[in-house]
Amino acid sequence: MKIFLDANVLVSVLNKEYPLFSYSSRILSLADNAKYKVHTSPLCMAIAFYFAEKKHGTDHARTKINLLAERLHFTSVDEETVQSVIRNKKIHDFEDGLQYYSVLESDCKYIVTEDKNDFYFSEIEVLGSRMFLEKYIF
Repeated sequence: MKIFLDANVLVSVLNKEYPLFSYSSRILSLADNAKYKVHTSPLCMAIAFYFAEKKHGTDHARTKINLLAERLHFTSVDEETVQSVIRNKKIHDFEDGLQYYSVLESDCKYIVTEDKNDFYFSEIEVLGSRMFLEKYIF
């Protein structure tokens, strides 16, 4: 099962933001299970690093990002991704559009985010961390 983790899920894990951390950390732990391929994007990693650095400092944030990078698969953003967002008139937030098309190109089946409304245009399932766990794991 291929799933995509949005930046807010990563940030909640890196910064131990409760109550979300209880759910997001469980989802991230799926990366250690061969049944799952857990993806994120380089953009999400950059956003997560920014917030981890603000809270923990550069060295600690680098260590945490390195641990994530060892476990996760990465989507890519290329010229076709950018053009797809530009062509889709339904998309108002360019960054969310980049995430979405990188998810599609990586053949992920689910987007896990705490801002489900950001992906109002999605044709694949978008779930919060808790709902994903309840629906597909427990």
